[in-house]
Amino acid sequence: MANLHRVALLWREMPGQEGAAGFGRFAGVAEALRAMGLQPEPCRYAEEAEDAAEALLLGVDAVLVWVNPIHEGRDRTRLDAMLRRVAGRGVLVSAHPDAILAIGTKEVLYRTRALPWGGDVRLYPSHAALCAELPASLDAGMPRVLKQNRGHSGLGVWQVERCGDGVRVRHAQRGSGIETLSLAAFLERCRPYFDGGAPMIDQAFVPRLAEGMVRLYLVGGLVQGFGHQAVNALYPAAADAGLGDVPQPGPRLYSAVDDPRFQYLRGLVERDWLPRLLAMAGMAAEALPVLWDMDFLLGPRDGEGRDSYVLCEINVSSVSPFPDSALGPLAAEVAGRLQI
Repeated sequence: MANLHRVALLWREMPGQEGAAGFGRFAGVAEALRAMGLQPEPCRYAEEAEDAAEALLLGVDAVLVWVNPIHEGRDRTRLDAMLRRVAGRGVLVSAHPDAILAIGTKEVLYRTRALPWGGDVRLYPSHAALCAELPASLDAGMPRVLKQNRGHSGLGVWQVERCGDGVRVRHAQRGSGIETLSLAAFLERCRPYFDGGAPMIDQAFVPRLAEGMVRLYLVGGLVQGFGHQAVNALYPAAADAGLGDVPQPGPRLYSAVDDPRFQYLRGLVERDWLPRLLAMAGMAAEALPVLWDMDFLLGPRDGEGRDSYVLCEINVSSVSPFPDSALGPLAAEVAGRLQI
């Protein structure tokens, strides 16, 4: 065992919420790594025990990270600084914080708006810009979707449309309903999203959202599975729906990489869109995360009735769960990057 390459699996555990020993929900990843001849090591992260986590990471060859951008009021500031130190000592870190900044924030929607998956996307660099420019965006008459730059599970994602003298809004976080309030009150609600100089993204609402969302799971530069969610966040509600009377997201159904429903989209991503994304981000293919995903909604059909696709977001920080079909390729990707 001493000669095996060691791979840490890092996830957040809040003080007082420590789980049982072992790998928990990442047991399948650990087993796939063992099958590839690698030695997995659990690494539970909390800022209060950061020194111990860093000491462990400095003794491994690679670390795979599953930590959301925001969790119970905590962000990744200290973790990302630690991961950069560890990477500077020669440890393979995935996803590296630089990769998250390059493709794993909502700003990527604005920077890639000219790609085939793009469209009407605007960026507000400050709260003052939001206040000055959002009214005109809403006055065009169509709903908009505002997104904070870093988040997860619908946090800081809002559908907004004009409603008389105010706005009708809906938060994408599970359990949220519809509210009607003044535009000034909504703008004030958005103020914290700009903390630290972060921008907000304003994306046109995609009318075909009710037809479902497709998630592509990638290992490096290749798609290795899919997730399809028919009822997703911001699924349209009845016009007279109240605060708690809106459809809630349903389950995401996973399938392997050979699912025939999504082969056209897979080909677009692997052959065309991903190379363009790398060029836009100034990234080499080997800098891509070991595991990441891309969410797509259905866009307008072309003249031949074929679907187009609109990028909803790219997830890099904490991709879990994911299809079992990605486990073997994930382990092989780690081994390849370690040149085993």
